[in-house]
Amino acid sequence: MTARLKSQVFIDTLVFDLSETLSPSLNAVLRDDQGKVCNSLNTKFEQGIKTFCWSGFNELPYGVYTLELSGEEEKRLLNLVKRI
Repeated sequence: MTARLKSQVFIDTLVFDLSETLSPSLNAVLRDDQGKVCNSLNTKFEQGIKTFCWSGFNELPYGVYTLELSGEEEKRLLNLVKRI
């Protein structure tokens, strides 16, 4: 599974572009600038899905966040900025 963010700046929703894979699962953890877990997601998606939206971040304060994305084969860390 390869997931790529559409934008590293977000307000309420993170949007991922997903690649095809034999085992379509996505694990995501959003942490604030001090390493505290703000939200996590563990989901499976249907084959052929190209875009995935993760929403519900409206109540988070603006600032810098780290998103950890992992599948069965890889793990990525991405820096994000939350806007109001």
